[in-house]
Amino acid sequence: MKKLADVLQDWEAVIGLEIHTELTALDTKMFCNCRLSHDDEPNTNVCPVCLGLPGALPVPNRRAIQSIVKAGLATNCEIMRHSMFYRKHYFYPDMAKNFQTTQGPVAFCMHGHLNLEVAGRGAAERPECAFGEAEAQSLASASANAVGLSTAMSDHLPEGGTARPKASSQGTYDTANLVLPERAEDGSYTVPIRILRIHMEEDAAKMVHVGGEEGRIGGATESLVDYNRCGTPLIELVTEPDLRTPEEARLFMEKLRRVFLTLGISDCSMEKGSMRCDGNVSLRRRGETKLGTKTELKNLNSFKALHDGLEYEICRQAEVLEEGGVIYQETRHWEPSRKRTVVMRVKETADDYRLFPDPDLAPFDLTDEFIDECRAEIPELPDAKRDRFCEQYGLKRADAEQIAGDPVTAEFFERACKLAPEKAALTVGNVVVNLLPAYDALTPAQVAGISALLAGDAISFAQAREVLDAVNGTDLDPEKVVDERGMRQVSDTGALEPVVDAVLARCGEQVEQYRGGNRKVVGFLVGQCMKESRGKGNPKLFNQLLSEKLSQM
Repeated sequence: MKKLADVLQDWEAVIGLEIHTELTALDTKMFCNCRLSHDDEPNTNVCPVCLGLPGALPVPNRRAIQSIVKAGLATNCEIMRHSMFYRKHYFYPDMAKNFQTTQGPVAFCMHGHLNLEVAGRGAAERPECAFGEAEAQSLASASANAVGLSTAMSDHLPEGGTARPKASSQGTYDTANLVLPERAEDGSYTVPIRILRIHMEEDAAKMVHVGGEEGRIGGATESLVDYNRCGTPLIELVTEPDLRTPEEARLFMEKLRRVFLTLGISDCSMEKGSMRCDGNVSLRRRGETKLGTKTELKNLNSFKALHDGLEYEICRQAEVLEEGGVIYQETRHWEPSRKRTVVMRVKETADDYRLFPDPDLAPFDLTDEFIDECRAEIPELPDAKRDRFCEQYGLKRADAEQIAGDPVTAEFFERACKLAPEKAALTVGNVVVNLLPAYDALTPAQVAGISALLAGDAISFAQAREVLDAVNGTDLDPEKVVDERGMRQVSDTGALEPVVDAVLARCGEQVEQYRGGNRKVVGFLVGQCMKESRGKGNPKLFNQLLSEKLSQM
């Protein structure tokens, strides 16, 4: 099988995502008062409503509606004033009612976008041929196809209603308004990923497969059903087919996870299944406008699985097509241990689900007051917080993005900055990114203290780890630990110069290597100076003094 880089030279991958997120911050299920907890004994949090027993009537969870509206506002969606719930019929054991309550063609949130920044090695996945005029034609043809799919049930709209917002640069299908990615000098690029809709639905029950590999249905001897999860409020975000590489798909899901965590609507745990992703992918020859037949990768539960599953499926489809085979519209499983996809079932069409308005649930008419109430609860979002951290604290963009993406970490960082000297803010960010993840019981004051010591060259980064080991889980002051252990570095030039002179005197061979153009030998000499000073000398100052003296020789 060809490698991804070779495949994408000849074939264009057209990728769309369906991202399912459970609203785990809520206390109760979507349409009943059952406790929202998946960790209890199986089948204990159930009632006639979530089991769909005769005569049971659902009542919508107001807080769930607030959560999806906030998700829509945070992703630049149009909030639809009028929408309704539908019944989606399918006959699997994980849905006791034999139908799922979901939304129809008009969801609470329609036609949004998120700007996706792709940099580093990941940016290299998109070949040069996927930029410029070719990409413009590609997006236009993919969008035209999406129009046909997304407006297929427009007849279901209420009189005078509309499923589409007013034209905007990201929300419209007008090809004249499409924003195209451009590669920067460093190889990075930014691409707007359009969001077709975010709709509300109830989650299915949890299937527990016994005897199969990796807990999957393939090879299982029996399957059990836990209905505790059935009826959990779930939002599903559907993108347009704007993604072109597995890395773009992975980055988009990471970005969305940061947004939802900041909103506080879900724990977004992919390990526990509260955030899952289905990937739709098809191939077409570069330069062609007709989309190929797509396959769906179901329930990808990690960023790595999303990337690797899409990569394999792209390469598999290319191999089939190049050998004259046919791609079938089907749902496939990703098997991480075998690094392959396998057929799960033939993909259903919309007609197979027999969608019709739920007769037990009245249509929704959201007021401006309700939407404004939701908007007022939206905190500073990750991108805005990242930019502020860069400007206010001087953080590197990558560090700022990592800190801003987790609301708990971001709050911890700002509390530490308030307690540290102003000049140490950059060091606080460095400590939070590179040291904090290894410790589980540090306080903002301790991080501020260790950052002040580092910024003042009182200790080295290696020494900082020793100090943090000592203070983690205690109320000890890092500075006091440093002084008690005699760890404070000597930063007095007058005291360090004799050490440098002594090292240079006995390391004549290395000095000659430096004169011959080998600048890397300075690192060796710094190490000798640290040894001579018994680890108490400031390595930065040693490096400076060595460079000055060697340049004069």
